[in-house]
This record gives sequence, C-alpha cells and structure tokens, in this order.
Amino acid sequence: MTTVLAAVCEETGTPLKVQPIELEEPRADEVLVRIVATGICHTDIGMRDAPDRVPKPIVLGHEGAGIVVKTGSSVAKVKPGDHVVVSFNSCGHCPSCNHGDPAYCVNLGAANFSGRREDGSSALTRAGNVLNGHFFGQSSFATHAICRERNVVPVRRDAPLELLGPLGCGFQTGAGAVLNSLKVEAGSAIAVFGTGSVGLAAVMAAKVANASRIIAVDVQASRLETARRMGATHTVDASSGDVAAQLKAIAPAGLGYAIDTTGNTAVIQSAVQALGPHGVCGLISSGKGASVSLNLLQMMLGGRVVRGIHQGDSVPDVFIPQLIDLYLQGRFPFDQLVSFYALEDVNQAMADMESGKAVKPILRMPAS
Repeated sequence: MTTVLAAVCEETGTPLKVQPIELEEPRADEVLVRIVATGICHTDIGMRDAPDRVPKPIVLGHEGAGIVVKTGSSVAKVKPGDHVVVSFNSCGHCPSCNHGDPAYCVNLGAANFSGRREDGSSALTRAGNVLNGHFFGQSSFATHAICRERNVVPVRRDAPLELLGPLGCGFQTGAGAVLNSLKVEAGSAIAVFGTGSVGLAAVMAAKVANASRIIAVDVQASRLETARRMGATHTVDASSGDVAAQLKAIAPAGLGYAIDTTGNTAVIQSAVQALGPHGVCGLISSGKGASVSLNLLQMMLGGRVVRGIHQGDSVPDVFIPQLIDLYLQGRFPFDQLVSFYALEDVNQAMADMESGKAVKPILRMPAS
C-alpha cells in the first residue's frame, strides 16, 4: 500500500475534503503515476453535484499529468520516470476499441464512472475501508493515481508537465472536434457556440485548420475577448441582438461547420439553422440528455448533418502528442487559459470555474 493525499467527494453537492488514503500496488496492466498537476473539468463538478452518476464517497479528477513511479508486470508502453498525460479509460475489448475507436467504447460508462475496476474491485482504501475511485481510469485529484496502461500517454520531456493534464479531456475534446471529427477545411466558416475551455480549444484548432471565418458565440464579453485572442476572427454576443442575423452577415451562404459546447437546446437549434448546404453541426455537450426538434426538410434539402462528438474522436496516444507539438510551435497556446491552484484549494478552484473567473483551473500537487 502507498499512502497519498486525495480530495475526496464524500456526499453529493458537498465540498471536497483533502485527506490521506491508501493505494494498492499496480496490477499487471496498471501504472502508478505521481501526479504533478491535474486539470478541473466541468464533468468533475457535475459528478460532485449529481446524486446518481457516480458512487460516493469517491476521488474524482480526470485530467492528470505526472511521472510514472511503478508499472505492472505486463506493461510495455511506459517505464518508471516517463512523463505521461492520463486520458479517458476504455475497455480494450469491445468492437469500438478493437476498431481503434476508444472514444466510443461500448463499456465507456463502466470504465469511467463506476468507481471500480472492471472486476468490481477498487485500488483505493481509506482507514481500511474500500473507497470508490478509478474515475476515468485515474482519479487524479490526488498526489498519486493508479491508471491503466491503456489510458496513460507518454509525452516529450521538454513540455511543461504541469500544463499538460487538460489535454487529456477538455482541450482534446474541443480541438479534436475541429481537427478529427469535422475535419474543418481551410477557408471555411465555423461558429463555436460557448467559449469555455472546450470552445476555446475549438477556436484555437480552427485557426490551426486555417478556417477563414472563426466565429465565437457567447454571452460573456470577457470570454469573447479571450476568443479573439485565441484566434476568433468574429465574435457574436448572444445576449444582444439577433444571433441568426449576425451570423448571416458574417457568412451569407451559411456556416460550413458549427460546434455546440453548451448543451442548450435553443442554441443547438440556432446553430443547425445557421448551417449552409452540406454544413455539419457537432454536439459536444450532453445537454443532460435533452431532446432537440429539427426541421427535416431543411436538413434534407441542404444535405445538413448533426452529429455527436465524444472526446474529439481522439485516439489519445496519437492526438495528445500532436497537440503538445502544436503548443511548442506556438500554434495552440492553451497555456494562456489556465490558472493554478494548490490541491488544498480545490473547492475554490471549482467555484472559480463555475463563476467564470477561471477558464481552466489546474491543481498543483504538493511535493512528495
């Protein structure tokens, strides 16, 4: 057993408590990672506040980055001392995983949200009692995490490790939606609805893709200003004026692409209505399972498409290193979006994310 510090979510909607817990030794396909820093995602906040999405008490956190301490007997991808980003978990044996499509793993729910390994066990205990963990195969709101070989991604050592965790989920999702899912073409028009961390990653990726009109749509002036700095060529304040008319003025023939990060059904409908012929709208936020009504004639006559996107259709072992390369080239400056907090300040970091004060909080772990 290894004793570590972790932020434990005890009950639904309550502040997290930083306290000692114990980790088992890694099993054959597992990796013990010393977490250097981990990003906070809205999914962490959502799971804290949801009464039935994850079992509690649980250690959350799913944007970890750190250094490999120990590996299980069958692990070949990494070795002790390697720098890694930890991404989402997948089963490795369903049709999607076998097809190289882990973001659409058939067992995604159990692999990421059950609080346990596939066999129902947990590597986490507290005062001798089993504690839920394995959130996204990591539970990285902790100084150390037991991960799987499948979801650790070795990364280059000249990249600042404390920055890299959000590439494992939020930034990968937004950027992947543009570069992998929609394959945005140079010279095209794209609108990103919602400019939180995921939307801003999409804006940066659209600039990488050489879209000619990159339109950020939001209700917060500060976020729209940030979007301009990240590469948006136009901004639309959805709280003032007719959004459809403003989009029409920027892209008279309609949008080639739209990405919704809000999950708001009215916003999604307006995004679809703004598409030009053969336009594609990608849905990133779940909208808590809401249904959307669309005009089928408009969809048919324009050859328009609406599609769901999970984790930016990413294969993390491939895409995360690509994003790091783009960052080091100065083409994906996500470092401008982060704010650092100590692990003990996890609740303040979450509050700042909810209020909009922080775009992407990152928790630095205390030195071992």
